[in-house]
Amino acid sequence: MKIIIAGSGEVGSHLAKLLSYDSQEITLIDSNDEKLTFPNSQLDIKVIQGDCTSISILNKANISETDLFIGVTAAESVNLTACYLAKQLGAKKTIARISNPELIQNEKVDFLGLGISELVSPELLTSKEINMVINRAEFTDPFEFDDGALITLGLSATHTSTFVGKTVVEAAEIFPETHFFPISIKREDKTIIPRGDTVFHSGDHIVFMTEPGGEEELLKLSGQNNGEIKNVMILGGGRVGKKVAEDLGVNNINVKLVEINKERAEELAEDLNDCLVIYGDGTNSELLEEENLDQMDAFIAVTGDSETNIMSSLIAKSKGILKTIALVDNLDYYKLTQISGIDTLINKKLLAADAISKHVHKAEVVAISQLNNMDAELLEFVVNEDSKVCNKTIKDLEFPRCAIIAGVIRDGKGYIVLGDFKILSDDRIVVCCLNDSINKIEKLF
Repeated sequence: MKIIIAGSGEVGSHLAKLLSYDSQEITLIDSNDEKLTFPNSQLDIKVIQGDCTSISILNKANISETDLFIGVTAAESVNLTACYLAKQLGAKKTIARISNPELIQNEKVDFLGLGISELVSPELLTSKEINMVINRAEFTDPFEFDDGALITLGLSATHTSTFVGKTVVEAAEIFPETHFFPISIKREDKTIIPRGDTVFHSGDHIVFMTEPGGEEELLKLSGQNNGEIKNVMILGGGRVGKKVAEDLGVNNINVKLVEINKERAEELAEDLNDCLVIYGDGTNSELLEEENLDQMDAFIAVTGDSETNIMSSLIAKSKGILKTIALVDNLDYYKLTQISGIDTLINKKLLAADAISKHVHKAEVVAISQLNNMDAELLEFVVNEDSKVCNKTIKDLEFPRCAIIAGVIRDGKGYIVLGDFKILSDDRIVVCCLNDSINKIEKLF
C-alpha cells in the first residue's frame, strides 16, 4: 500500500514508524527539514521536505498513485487543504487530523464531498477514552467494540484474587457461564497470550474480554470492590478538559475544573453550567487541598505539560483517590508512571495512530487498539466468504500461539467463544495478538 503522511510531528512520525514496520510504502512530507532527520535515518521510508499544500510537492510524492493520504500536521486548516488537493490529484483515500471536535460532531458539513474520507480528532478520542475509564473505574484498559457488544477490561491480580494459582481452565469453572475470558497477561517485562494451562500469578496484570454483564463477575473473581465515581477534579481547561467536564456533567458527576489561565477560566465558567471552575495553579498542593482533593473519587490531569500531569496525579494518588488519569505526550513516561502508581495513562498520538492505522491493514479491520504497556494489539476483523476462518470451528483453526480469538460479534451481539463455536461470514472477530505477529493473523482473514 502506497501511503503519504503529511506532518512529521509526534502523530506523523509515530504513524510512519508503525506503518513502516508493517511493510507499507511510506512517504513522509514536512516543511521542517530537522523534523525529517530521525525518520530519514532510522526508518525505511522516503522523506520530502516541502509544503504539503503545494501541488508540485504532492506530485513529487507521486500523489496520483497513492492509496492513502494522511494529513497530520499541527494545523487542521493545512490538513484539510492538503487532503482536498490530494483527492483532486488522484489519491484514493484521505484522512485529516483536526483539533476542533465540532467539525466531526456537525452533520451539516459534508467533508466527504470535499474529498476527505475521514476526520480524526485526537482530542475527541482522548475525551472518549477518559469517560470510558471513569465509567469503569475499577479496571484499566477499557475498550468497547461495536458500542459495547464486547468490552476489554484490565486488572492486577493480588493474593485476594480467587484465580491466583489456578489455570485458565480452573478459573473458568468458578463461573461456568463464561461471560469473560483472559486475552493477555503482563508478567514483569513479558507479555503472554494465555492458553488453558496458563497459571495466574499474584502481580500479573491481566486483560480480559467480557460480554455485557461480565464486569460484576470479574470483580468478584478478582476480590476487588466496586468503586463508584461521584466527585471528579480536572486539571487543565483546554479542549480535552472542557469536553470531559461537559460529558461528566451530563452523567450527574460533580466536577471541579482547575485552570491556570484567568481568561480561559472565565470562559469555562460561562460555558460549563454543571461544573465548578477554579482559577489557580493546579501544581500547588495547598490549592488542591483547599479544594478538597482528598474528597475526590477521581483526578484527571490533562494540561499541555506531561510533567505537570504526572506530578499532580501522583499527589492525588497519595491522597488515596480511587482513580488517577494523566495525559502524557512522551511514550518514555509509560513505564515510569506504571511503577509510580498512576492508574491510567493516555497518549493522544497513540489513540490517533490506532484510529488511522485500521485503514491500512490488508484484511478488513474495523477497529484496533494497542494494549497499554503491553506488546500486544487488539484487532477486529470482518469475516467474508473467502476468509480462511469462514465456516470453521475455532478448535479446527490453525491459530498461532502468539494470538487468541478474544470474542465474536454476530448480529450486534457479543459472544465469549470456545472451541466448538463455528465462525460464519459477516461475523466480527476480535483477535488479541503480539505486535510482531499481525501480518501472520491478517492472512487468515
